[in-house]
Amino acid sequence: MNILVLDCAVSKISIAVKFEDKMIAQTYDIGMRQSEILVPAIDDILQKAGITAGDLDFSAITIGPGSFTGLRLGISALKAIELAYNVPIYGVSSLQVYSYAAKNLGFPVLCCIDANKDRFYACLYDETGNEILPDGDYEKSELIEKINFNKILITGPDAKKFYDILSNSNVHTDLKPYLLRNSDNYAACLIEIAEKMYKNNESPLQDYDGPVYLRASEAELKLTK
Repeated sequence: MNILVLDCAVSKISIAVKFEDKMIAQTYDIGMRQSEILVPAIDDILQKAGITAGDLDFSAITIGPGSFTGLRLGISALKAIELAYNVPIYGVSSLQVYSYAAKNLGFPVLCCIDANKDRFYACLYDETGNEILPDGDYEKSELIEKINFNKILITGPDAKKFYDILSNSNVHTDLKPYLLRNSDNYAACLIEIAEKMYKNNESPLQDYDGPVYLRASEAELKLTK
């Protein structure tokens, strides 16, 4: 089975391809230059795997929350492949991907992405993996108040920032936070989730499906003023 996955939800782009039970993964920490590198990076990784876009069984992508620009670029790239070669796309919550490896460790888990202005895109699970807070755009104080445990594992691209905030908070003096330093490349988790979706005959993205933003863009906010 040949699978291409993209994570463009944050500034570091992760790309991976699985082929013949092997995987090649690459991460590009290039900030605002995502649009310059994405398509050449897809071509490069497929070439290294010795396959073409037409050989793919399906693709998968993190659909948000995250960067407005990155999410649009990633979905546009995969929809171009879908249109050209009829390759279905599976969309997965960014936070679900970033928290995936942490949810089997027996800890409550908070996964977060810095959303600026003292807010985080985040989700919260108990120690058995049950959802306590769904994917959302939360104020940092709201997240701190929702943590009713004596220990918690913090993960995600901006886990360190929230770990520092929580460690310096006087709201939960008996709380022990732990920081899970994930690899920058979450592609292996995205591949595993997407494979399960494919094998369970879950529906891929439709033509009208797009990124999950959770928040209006700066341009949209200016238009409403």
